[in-house]
Amino acid sequence: MSREARLLVGGLVFPECPRWREGKLWFSDMHGLKVMRADLSGRTETIAEVTGQPAGLGWLPNGGLLVVSQTDRRLLRLGRNGLFEVADLSKLAPVSCNDMVVDNQGRAYIGHFGSHTSVQPSTWSPAHIILVTPDGGVRVAADNLSFPNGMVITADGRTLIVAETFGHRLTAFAIQPDGSLTGQRVWAPLENVAPDGICLDAEGAIWAATVANEIVRVKEGGEIVDRVITSTKAFACMLGGVDRRTLFVCAADSFDAQEVRLKRNGRIEVAQVDVPGAGLP
Repeated sequence: MSREARLLVGGLVFPECPRWREGKLWFSDMHGLKVMRADLSGRTETIAEVTGQPAGLGWLPNGGLLVVSQTDRRLLRLGRNGLFEVADLSKLAPVSCNDMVVDNQGRAYIGHFGSHTSVQPSTWSPAHIILVTPDGGVRVAADNLSFPNGMVITADGRTLIVAETFGHRLTAFAIQPDGSLTGQRVWAPLENVAPDGICLDAEGAIWAATVANEIVRVKEGGEIVDRVITSTKAFACMLGGVDRRTLFVCAADSFDAQEVRLKRNGRIEVAQVDVPGAGLP
């Protein structure tokens, strides 16, 4: 089964890390240096400007917005007077940080590219998932990953699943009471897919952006059971809308910063799906 997505928002630079909250889609226009949100009619507003390139987004239990600042490798929080630093990630992340998921206790799990700045499999080195605790503590939660990218936490709060983009797989961990990640296992091998951003649905399946012109719905074990076709390369996705059956897709022609800034062809596309979203983010 497959369907085509339609345009909701155009004229962006490079949208990434979408989140559904308070009736709107929040996202990072990464190379546009802005955190933004859009309503269901496509109207947008800027929430914050992030000179270090915004990436993963999440919220603390008290509603505070957390933002990964990608190139300077910091976790920021939005306060009344703007953004301020929660944690410096640079000692554990040798190069750019990326996506993030924040659990219901306010613990932030953050991935990074690896040991090189180029986002290419040929230059890959093992990377970590970094845990930032609510008191500002920073430590490695999991290591030896092949470009840990999008992440989800199941509705029961017990399992974190991460897209290993260069590993062509989705990998699961058990979340321990102290936030540690244990029991690493392959949740779904994806031989012909390089998964980027992901989101979880109420049947336990995962929608994964493919860095190609489609989003795929994957069951545990690796079976692809549904597809949404996009107009250009899909980098991230989120289930939201009134009943959480709207699949929002962040798409752009390229991930090259200079190219996308010139083109401004980044877009949010949408499609209706059968199973609503679940879990975090």
